[in-house]
Amino acid sequence: MINVLVVDDEEPIRRLLKKELSRKGFSVETASDGHEALARLKDQVFDVILLDIMMPGMDGIELMKKLHRDPASPVIIVLTGRATVETAVDAMKHGAYDYLAKPYKLDELVIIINRAYEYGRLSIKSQLLEQELVRKESPFEFICRSQQMKEILALIKKIAPTDSPVLIQGESGTGKELIANTVWHHSKRESSPFIALNCATLSENLIESEIFGHEKGSFTSAYQTKHGIVEVADKGTLFLDEIGEMPMGLQAKLLRFLDSGEFRRIGSNRTLKVDVRVLAATNKDLSELVRTGAFREDLFYRLNVITITIPPLRDRTDDISELAAYFLKKYSQKLSKEIRGLGPDALDTLKRYHWPGNVRELENILERAVILSDTGKISAADLAMPVRFAVEEAKEHSSLETMERDYILKVLKEVNGNQSKASQILEIDRKTLYHKLKKYGIS
Repeated sequence: MINVLVVDDEEPIRRLLKKELSRKGFSVETASDGHEALARLKDQVFDVILLDIMMPGMDGIELMKKLHRDPASPVIIVLTGRATVETAVDAMKHGAYDYLAKPYKLDELVIIINRAYEYGRLSIKSQLLEQELVRKESPFEFICRSQQMKEILALIKKIAPTDSPVLIQGESGTGKELIANTVWHHSKRESSPFIALNCATLSENLIESEIFGHEKGSFTSAYQTKHGIVEVADKGTLFLDEIGEMPMGLQAKLLRFLDSGEFRRIGSNRTLKVDVRVLAATNKDLSELVRTGAFREDLFYRLNVITITIPPLRDRTDDISELAAYFLKKYSQKLSKEIRGLGPDALDTLKRYHWPGNVRELENILERAVILSDTGKISAADLAMPVRFAVEEAKEHSSLETMERDYILKVLKEVNGNQSKASQILEIDRKTLYHKLKKYGIS
């Protein structure tokens, strides 16, 4: 039986599709928006998603963006009443298998669901290896102008040839997967797969199935045997992102796997063995999670053989100019625009910003800047910095003006109001002093 999830904000459509598709032999569940769909996907395995684009809250495109990078996510068929070429292209770009405009014939939808299911039955191994091929063919760059990142690169080159686990720590958006990629690139396993899994996106049962696989019939919707990613990554590298989100029950199984390379698929008594190097990453303080009982102490010490801590972007501003140049080149090529670089005002603005979203936020702002720029050179106005930064700048500007006004008054007081002497001390001409006195209302 094919498991279908219908995601649509219109209740009559959800009810109709559930009724009609159930009559056709499908197992159907429904969700009213992207957030509810994600919650259902964490708790249940689906083969196909029927997805509306225009929904309040998290819309269809946003949901596809979240699912697009997961090679084990269900096949998506987009259904919408507002069909345009733009939405069709956008949907396909973010991983939709097919696209149907409302109203559509039920028989046509049934045919497409069956085709999508057959497409999705390609094993996780073939999907992940295809992703791996793309990764290998993509250009690899590690940008490090700051001393901190140079030291990290030197450490990576030392530890990469070993098979020891590596724990990568850093705030969200600092580039933890890039560090893991770099370790893999410099390792003896570079010619073997690099497989990544985000531990925060799945429930305990599903994440165990993704990592270790399951046997046919091991649970209600297990219609066929599934290879886990540890098998796909055999002789290669497994990257577990957001390791701090891994359920406690699975942590014990991961620890046994790290110690021996042995595991069992869900529903199997047969022990299998693979040769996999494990890299893990987190934006949380694992030692604090150990203290509160949310993370196993023995697993923490097993992962913590080698630790790489990535500093936030605000603490390595030397990297900003080179990162900016890299992102400008990337998006000018992607968007077919000729961008010559950053103006001095733009670079100064980037270096003074606090970057709570780190490198990921810098990339997003520069992508938007390339889109907005009409001159070929990015100015501060093209950057469209967050509102809070504009407010902080205004406050800073105001405080500088207050300091200047107070200093001029102090000098004038010292020379008993003699503007000629004051202009000499201030190292400005009389005309400039006159304009400043007028600006600040000083008589």
